[in-house]
Amino acid sequence: MKGSGGTTGGTGEFFVGIVMMCGGFYLLLNAITVSSAFAFSSRLYGFSAFGSQFGITGGIIMIPFMFGVGFLFFNAKNVIGWLLTLGSITALIFGVISSIRFTMKTMSAFELIVILVLAIGGLGLVLRSFRDASARTSS
Repeated sequence: MKGSGGTTGGTGEFFVGIVMMCGGFYLLLNAITVSSAFAFSSRLYGFSAFGSQFGITGGIIMIPFMFGVGFLFFNAKNVIGWLLTLGSITALIFGVISSIRFTMKTMSAFELIVILVLAIGGLGLVLRSFRDASARTSS
């Protein structure tokens, strides 16, 4: 009977590794807090010009979006309308993604070590299960 990856043996290691890996990565992702500071008045992008700082907010990005949608409703083949609309949506998506902040919850060193051993040890077992069992015993 062939094991995991079509090799001989390794089926038990594969399933133990999958359980360890899933448990470890679940605990790791559960320990991460995701927050965002995005609002239509928050500064998404900034640049310097003429010795001053200028900020582009989420609300300002909606102005070219409105013009682009207006151009598209007037003439759907208008290239400027498509550029304004798609460019504004792209800038808004990048602005939202760039404002996301990831932080780890407070945990003891023992908890972090257990999480990392489960996640990375499980990944190692899964990868080891794909090797041929006869090749592992001879080397």
